[in-house]
Amino acid sequence: MTTKQLERHPEKNWTLPPAHGPLSAESGVATNGVPPTPLQRREETMTLASLQPPGAPANRASIVEEPEDPYYVTMHYPGSVYVDMSDIVPPEVRPKPAVPAKPPNVGAPSPSSSFPPQGLGIMGGGGGVSAPPPSAIPVPIGSHGPGHAAGHAAGHAHAGSHNSSAGSTLLGYIGIDTIIEQMRKKTMKTGFDFNIMVVGHSGLGKSTLVNTLFKSQVSRRSTGWSRDDKIPKTVDIKAVSHVIEEGGVKMKLTVVDTPGFGDQINNDNCWEPISKFINEQYEKFLKEEVNITRKKRIPDTRVHCCLYFISPTGHSLRQLDVEFMKRLSHSVNIIPVIAKADTMTIEERQDFKQRVRKELETSGIEFYPQKEFDDDMEDKSDNDKIRETMPFAVVGSDKEYQVNGKRVLGRKTAWGIVEVENPNHCEFAQLRDFLIRSHLQDLKEVTHNIHYETYRAKRLNENGGLHPISSNDTQESNL
Repeated sequence: MTTKQLERHPEKNWTLPPAHGPLSAESGVATNGVPPTPLQRREETMTLASLQPPGAPANRASIVEEPEDPYYVTMHYPGSVYVDMSDIVPPEVRPKPAVPAKPPNVGAPSPSSSFPPQGLGIMGGGGGVSAPPPSAIPVPIGSHGPGHAAGHAAGHAHAGSHNSSAGSTLLGYIGIDTIIEQMRKKTMKTGFDFNIMVVGHSGLGKSTLVNTLFKSQVSRRSTGWSRDDKIPKTVDIKAVSHVIEEGGVKMKLTVVDTPGFGDQINNDNCWEPISKFINEQYEKFLKEEVNITRKKRIPDTRVHCCLYFISPTGHSLRQLDVEFMKRLSHSVNIIPVIAKADTMTIEERQDFKQRVRKELETSGIEFYPQKEFDDDMEDKSDNDKIRETMPFAVVGSDKEYQVNGKRVLGRKTAWGIVEVENPNHCEFAQLRDFLIRSHLQDLKEVTHNIHYETYRAKRLNENGGLHPISSNDTQESNL
């Protein structure tokens, strides 16, 4: 080992920080009672006598460099062991300490402060000794630039080095949270689609309920059967679309009605036209998706929700009700509702709801929201409350009446006015909040991610992929 006398700065008197104190050669414990730190000890304790270079004064500090590593230096001072300076980096090249994420109600550290975070001492935070300010840390002696010192600090990562393992930490405001506002502006410009289907036999108030839900004449004109009208022999599918706007948000609402469902003496397979219509909308979307040149925005005509109207018999479900919901529950989101709930007393309504829920469970019918689609415990808790309330007992009306000085939607009877939006009279308000205000987007996502994906996988597996592009389109694309 070669030695060099500290000649460049003979006027400096190199001393240890006061908090450390000299070590005792016999016990290895600091004379001031403070336990030695890793920077005060190497693998074996050495005294100044064994390390003092030949010819060096007894009261002068000296630097010893190892030939295999010229940046690994040792500082010796009379009456103490050497101090390893390899982990001490000049303040101008010392890496900036990682700024932790700001906990709630705690102020962030000042960016201008040059002190490391509290609790990160020189010994790695294990001994509870805080790191001294940069002015109290001796600068390593040598003629190398800051680049060498930075590389040396990275190469000799001992107990004093701290690497953040908690991921990237933001040092300032970026603006990630503005993505929600960007999405909102884009949705307000383009609008969105929502397609709802109503199924049930005639006279249950399907069109009236949809008009009440959206407070406008969005459904087809409701007309009862007259003596001269003929009841259709098959189920007819009629779709009416409207663009409604509220608060700057545009929505293209499509209401699909099914006149003739359940009105025949023989209702065998009367659900097939409805199932065919639902699958045709999936097929249209799939063909648009597999095209080489797709539209920027594919028109979405898929049925997002199917309101199935149950007759308020007060006894049980009809066989047609069970068969329809069982066959279509895996291809569309079915929400069962009890129509014209004002024809039953509150006790009769509760008994009928419990009976319907039991029959649906016994028949293995899955209605929306399905239990297996709950994302987390919060969704499960909210959806459990909804599932306990279903099927919703509703009353629809598009007529207003004066009640206690307020205009309300309701049905006038000989015993008073049944208020549609009064939760003590019916469950229309709960259905509206559930269908529009809390689960509308989820209905669309379940339709796309579950029902449509199921149909898509089945179609692609049947014939090994679709080929919707014509020969002319293929020749033009090759050109």
